[in-house]
Amino acid sequence: SFIGEESVAAGEGSVLTDNPTWIIDPIDGTTNFVHRFPFVAVSIGFVVNKKMEFGIVYSCVEDKMYTARKGKGAFCNGQKLKVSGQEDITKSLLVTELGSNRDPETIKIVLSNMERLLSIPIHG
Repeated sequence: SFIGEESVAAGEGSVLTDNPTWIIDPIDGTTNFVHRFPFVAVSIGFVVNKKMEFGIVYSCVEDKMYTARKGKGAFCNGQKLKVSGQEDITKSLLVTELGSNRDPETIKIVLSNMERLLSIPIHG
């Protein structure tokens, strides 16, 4: 099976089943792409029994290939990635994306979540 982000955004329905499924976003960062902001990628995931098995993200502008496989770790251009170990959220950098859905109920939820996050003394 295949699920494409662009076709779902255009209104096509999709249901994630237990079947092996490719999930593809050929222009991950569409808004960035449209505005010529250089953070755009091709993102591909493979799911079996509704569980992610592996993913690949190619950052086109940076020429970086990120790969990860369940139980095998994550890599950038073949070099193993690791998390920082930082456990204190006040020393963390928070990055978020508001999404494209402008439905009033969705906006309320997003803003409520943002309010809770912004009440934490974080760096960004």
